[in-house]
Amino acid sequence: MPAPHPPEFRQRAIDLARSKVKPISEIAKDLSLSESCLRNWVSQADADDGDPRSTRLSSAEKSEIVELRKKARRIEIENEILKRAAAYFARESILPK
Repeated sequence: MPAPHPPEFRQRAIDLARSKVKPISEIAKDLSLSESCLRNWVSQADADDGDPRSTRLSSAEKSEIVELRKKARRIEIENEILKRAAAYFARESILPK
């Protein structure tokens, strides 16, 4: 996998694409990027800037979803541990000594 481009490079490429001085395909070719890569960057930047026409999640929303999934998984594991502990102690109290 190639090394990620620096944020400054990305921002400049996005600014060039938004300026519409040249078509995105030419800008991408000049910057040695694929056209789809540059279009994705522009689309994600639009979402991050709060463009109501964007159908993408913003970067903040994506990171929040990742954190919520981690938290949900941790809670599921804790719940399973508590269920097993409750079953263990329930068996212990029912069995004769």
